[in-house]
Amino acid sequence: MKLNEFAADVHANAVAHGWYDKPVEFPEVAALIHSEVSEALAEYRDGRPAVYGSVKPQGVAVELCDAIMRILDYLAFLGVDIEATLEAKYDFNIRRPYRHGGKRV
Repeated sequence: MKLNEFAADVHANAVAHGWYDKPVEFPEVAALIHSEVSEALAEYRDGRPAVYGSVKPQGVAVELCDAIMRILDYLAFLGVDIEATLEAKYDFNIRRPYRHGGKRV
């Protein structure tokens, strides 16, 4: 499945589960993405495996996947061609200088 198709499925699932019953604003989406990343950090700090759980998947990798799906959902909602945008940004990044010309970590 292509990324745009997957994003469309993720968005359709979000709509079907009521997450678009009221208008969705970017600040809320950004906070939810941040929340998923924070949950991944908590899993890491607790020393848990990247993926665990037999009924409900959990772990750092799972929480990061939740963040990715929230991003894909919102981009699909906006009608963004995710594949083209991702490729354009990557093409730009591969031509950047080492550490973008001297940025620190």
